[in-house]
Amino acid sequence: MQPDPRQVRAIVRRALREDNASADITTQVTLGDGDYCSTATLVAKSPGTIAGIDVADTVFRTVDRGLSFKADVLDGAVVESGTVLAQITGPAQSILRAERTALNLMQRMSGIATLTARYVDAVSHTDALIVDTRKTAPGLRVLDKHSVLVGGGRNHRNDLSSGVLIKDNHLAAMLGRGHNLSKIVVNARKSVPFTTKVEVEVESVNDALIAIASGADMVLLDNMPPAKMREVVIGNAGRATLEASGGVTLDTVAEIAETGVDIISVGELTHSPKALDIGLDLSYA
Repeated sequence: MQPDPRQVRAIVRRALREDNASADITTQVTLGDGDYCSTATLVAKSPGTIAGIDVADTVFRTVDRGLSFKADVLDGAVVESGTVLAQITGPAQSILRAERTALNLMQRMSGIATLTARYVDAVSHTDALIVDTRKTAPGLRVLDKHSVLVGGGRNHRNDLSSGVLIKDNHLAAMLGRGHNLSKIVVNARKSVPFTTKVEVEVESVNDALIAIASGADMVLLDNMPPAKMREVVIGNAGRATLEASGGVTLDTVAEIAETGVDIISVGELTHSPKALDIGLDLSYA
């Protein structure tokens, strides 16, 4: 489940450069070059599901390889407010230079994991899976999608090369050239290896059934009312994987899951998560 360490290091280095961590003038004018050996604790200030412990470790060790980072919990831990997540020991200057970058990344990741866990819990009485989308923060996709996994969700396409997803604008471009939905799906299926999934987005029961009959592996039911989703589920008879998407909220996700769809994609997981409140408390050793 861990993201590629090389990608994580690249993200961390970019974030530290953005914060100009090596030129922290506040730390320089207050602590200077003195030997201020300190211990800091990462503490959850609100309850939630933790993600990004190893990322925080990478941030601190990138700033100063001499820092000691001891994790008290692992990714996926469900914690209460006040739970100590990790302890960092070493020069105060190094800890302070890394603090904001470590917190920014870990708070976002834990916020995504916490929200995902709430969605997963809301549909736990069904067989529906909660999946993410490509609506991730630019440059942070690998961390965003890892956080969804930590929260118990699943990953949809990682990028545009991960599978065929024929959306409304693709259809508009092709339908305007005289192609019909069935032909578009058949041609797509013929154009890629059988191991590559072909999914098509539809807005009506009729189009969903046409896509299924034409060989689509997956059908995305876009902003379709639950009653219509049930019609598609019955007509599908298990042939294609059915995905519900569009306007999904915690208030509506259970009703959507109860229609019998296979997966529910939720853009909110990564495009607008609330960061989990995590703080860093420093004391002199």
